[in-house]
Amino acid sequence: MSHIVDTNDAAWRRVLGPRSILLAAPRSFCAGVVRAIDIVERLLERGAPVYVRKQIVHNGHVVADLESRGAVFVDELADVPAGATVVFSAHGVSPAVRAEADARGLDVVDATCPLVTKVHAQARRFAGRGDTVVMIGHAGHEEVEGVMGEAPDRTVLVETVADVDRLDVADPARVSYLTQTTLAVDETAEVIEALRARFPELRGPGSEDICYATTNRQDALAVVAERSDLVLVLGSDNSSNSVRLVELARRNATPAYLIEDATAIEPHWLAGVRTVGLTAGASAPPGLVDDVVALLGELGPVTVTEHETARETVHFALPVAVRAA
Repeated sequence: MSHIVDTNDAAWRRVLGPRSILLAAPRSFCAGVVRAIDIVERLLERGAPVYVRKQIVHNGHVVADLESRGAVFVDELADVPAGATVVFSAHGVSPAVRAEADARGLDVVDATCPLVTKVHAQARRFAGRGDTVVMIGHAGHEEVEGVMGEAPDRTVLVETVADVDRLDVADPARVSYLTQTTLAVDETAEVIEALRARFPELRGPGSEDICYATTNRQDALAVVAERSDLVLVLGSDNSSNSVRLVELARRNATPAYLIEDATAIEPHWLAGVRTVGLTAGASAPPGLVDDVVALLGELGPVTVTEHETARETVHFALPVAVRAA
């Protein structure tokens, strides 16, 4: 990254000085994101263009990089030429989208995160046994739309405890719940508790749907935020897990900002700040973290300390067709 701090600018001069940086770990790419990006990169090695439905992951830098190498991101399958290869994003799709791809003769490569695929399977199972399926998640998010598409007539969406209070189900004794994989752990627990209070026979997944990467990043940042004057979270504003990290820090009464990259930092945020907590959402490239450290280093000496709460060793295999390529 080239220098972006202009020390002749009065706003930057006012915040010159030494700082400590607390790096939350784990941070940045998770296994599902690595797998999805790897799928597109391997297909690009065969030759461009490679069509991708929606953003492969929710990060502007990742999308721009892949676009520069020949990936074509489309909102709808109608924008993909008949018979072409199309990649489904890490967030998953509904059965209706899969049926449309089949009808148009598209060569589908599925980059859905395996942990999202698990939630789809649960939705089919719960609906198949006759339950009303309560999906806890954010309206309009691609993952939520995909999961709810598995059984749209039997699935309802709730976002808050207030939504639970308004629920009307066919049989209160036959209710199951699922969750989006990128939610805030503490807030989701409150919604599940409210569901159990309303529906004592509530059933859920055998293991938590909120994914390991979301949980690990939240756990690490919770500790870092308590020790920081300011928290910076690298990620795009449509990245659910990144937004949740900002909200978590603010709930801990620490000022926090979501930034696309180091160029988004406003000098006045750093006024009086001596300890900066730094993390990145699961879809944000790790190099963006290095750029923020470098920027802060332009303002004065920095001491960088990493606080690790978990060691991630998860790896997801690539689809057979991509591995063969």
